[in-house]
Amino acid sequence: MLLQNDDDLRTQNEIDLGFQEDVLAGLARRPRSISPRWFYDLRGSEIFEEITQLPEYYPTRTELGILAAAAPEIASIVGPGRSVVEFGSGSSTKTPIILSAVSPSSYVPIDISGEFLGASANAIRDKFPGLLVNAIAGDFTKPLDIPRASDGILRLGFFPGSTIGNFVPSEAADLLRAMAATLGSGAMLLIGIDRVKDRDVLIAAYDDSRGVTAAFNLNLLERINRELSGTIPVEDFRHLIRWNERESRIEMHLQARRDVRFEVAGRSFRIDDGETIHTENSIKYPIHDARHLLDTSGWDPIADWTDERQYFSLILAKSKQ
Repeated sequence: MLLQNDDDLRTQNEIDLGFQEDVLAGLARRPRSISPRWFYDLRGSEIFEEITQLPEYYPTRTELGILAAAAPEIASIVGPGRSVVEFGSGSSTKTPIILSAVSPSSYVPIDISGEFLGASANAIRDKFPGLLVNAIAGDFTKPLDIPRASDGILRLGFFPGSTIGNFVPSEAADLLRAMAATLGSGAMLLIGIDRVKDRDVLIAAYDDSRGVTAAFNLNLLERINRELSGTIPVEDFRHLIRWNERESRIEMHLQARRDVRFEVAGRSFRIDDGETIHTENSIKYPIHDARHLLDTSGWDPIADWTDERQYFSLILAKSKQ
């Protein structure tokens, strides 16, 4: 999104400062880790869109199929005229389906990549010329103020994809509570949940044969170099995927191929050969666990839909506020 006023500029400055603080803290802790929210600069967002088209990456096309089939039923439960608030909107690929189904009063996409957000919001404006679109560049993991044009209107949160799986359960619960606070009383939430399935299917989805996911992971180091005066030797790291059976999650790491030394924002770091930076979790939920997570985080699950293979689910929940 183009920065047009002081509030937009303050938001972008907060994002930039948050990136630096998280990276420095993550590189200093043991084991080392950096939040996956920082994957999504403009280049990272572009690479992720490539990932969604890969034959190994089942979530996007599976969820699209579920959403298209379930849209009439979702619309009958939700009703018309709500403000649709999309968390982590990205390219808004799935958004037209839900907007066409529920006839919203407005659409509020929220994404941490302001530049990518601007292009996506404009595409929605072109497709729905009569719809009010208020884009927010910001961190949706925290409560946000929705534009005044949406005040007094019931809201439908839209959180497609499997992003909830990036958070350990306690963090996921905090996020769902923050969403409830953002959306307000009487809100509903339509959320995507990736389900437990065969290990080989999961590994292939996060370690594709073309190396696109590897490029996505390594772009985080490139971003650190670009934005934080980093000197990380990116070629000395490799993309590493692990299936953590106990935690029911895919883990993405960046593993050092040798001992490396570098600087970030004026601070020096050393990472030993074989050591990793943990960059993402993707937890896979049985449906009863997903519903329980919502129920204990301020939401009452009222309906859910899945595909024939039960690879993925959409859950519609109503706020308990």
